Amino acid sequence: MKWDPKKYVQFADHRDRPFFDLTARITAATPRAVVDLGCGPGPLTRSLAERWPDAHVSGLDLSADMIEKARKDQQAPNLNFEIIDATTWVPEPETDVLVSNAMLQWIPEHRELIAKWLEALAPGAWFAAQVPGNFGSPSHALMRQLAESTRWAPLLTGVLRHDDAVGEPADYLRIMLDAGFEADVWETTYGQILSGIDPVLEWVRGTALRPILAKLDQADAAEFEREYAELVAQAYPSFPDKQGGELTLFPFRRIFMVGRKR
Repeated sequence: MKWDPKKYVQFADHRDRPFFDLTARITAATPRAVVDLGCGPGPLTRSLAERWPDAHVSGLDLSADMIEKARKDQQAPNLNFEIIDATTWVPEPETDVLVSNAMLQWIPEHRELIAKWLEALAPGAWFAAQVPGNFGSPSHALMRQLAESTRWAPLLTGVLRHDDAVGEPADYLRIMLDAGFEADVWETTYGQILSGIDPVLEWVRGTALRPILAKLDQADAAEFEREYAELVAQAYPSFPDKQGGELTLFPFRRIFMVGRKR
């Protein structure tokens, strides 16, 4: 599945806020090595390098396009980016902070991976991750229903695995406690205000819609998007703003986990 760095950062303000809400809970003073696993185009990784200038900060991602963009645009003396497959990666012993922001939902076995990473981290190390918890919301439920319809099922059966993409907060809390971590797990629903034409479609184009677009040719992708846009426009009706434009309320639930190994 190919990622588009420009599309991913289209809603940077909304996508960045959970990262900073997450990392604000990390109180590591002088970490040796900091890893951002699933770093994307890298501006948030650079913020970690600026926060901890004496640490070696690594941004890791499977997407060559994302890493190329990060290496080009995000520079700091203590910062580097590498192409890494998270399913085979293990943190080095000196990793004092491991962050993963909105990446784990793409990996079916991420619960087992989290347990493996936590076991590998040294006492005193921090783990912080955030995943979207909105797979039951209309934006995703309608996408699944459309993909499973008579028209699209022959092309898209099995492409979306949203039903089990993430666990509930209690699932992650148990994993962290079992690994010997002092853990803080919580959820937040952000009342995101989007603007423009078909804003929910524009949002999912950067993330949730990627597997479908990767499976369809250009004509079919355009047809699927038209049908989907009609469905979500009813689920998320717009309302006028005072400047004569249209706004759309798009609630977005996020699940957070932060902990320090005893």
